[in-house]
Amino acid sequence: MAVSDPVADMLTRIRNAAKAQKPTVEIPSSNLKVELAKKFEKYGFVKKFVVLEDSKQGIIKMLLNYKEGKSVIQGVERVSKPGRRVYSSSEEIPRALNGLGFFLVSTSKGILSDHECRRQNVGGEILCKVW
Repeated sequence: MAVSDPVADMLTRIRNAAKAQKPTVEIPSSNLKVELAKKFEKYGFVKKFVVLEDSKQGIIKMLLNYKEGKSVIQGVERVSKPGRRVYSSSEEIPRALNGLGFFLVSTSKGILSDHECRRQNVGGEILCKVW
């Protein structure tokens, strides 16, 4: 079965694994998902991830981060959807929970967080909100 929104599928798998307190989650790989995984790792929501090249597509295996038995990921939300794309300039990108979370934005310079977009003065498509 083909997934119509692979990014939403990735975020749902991460959200469900965090709620079920699973140590790892496996996601079908793509270049976009690998870039998203790098940002999750950079901001401490994921301890580590690896791309396994077993199948023709590959699999991203993420080791989720927990503090005192609770998941660091409190919520993950898709913002821009295939039916309704959401774009924003660097000045108009919202702040996630007053800086406690972050937005991931697809820009001409790659996948950047809302902080990096403001610093580099680039806008783009707001993919998701993580807190």
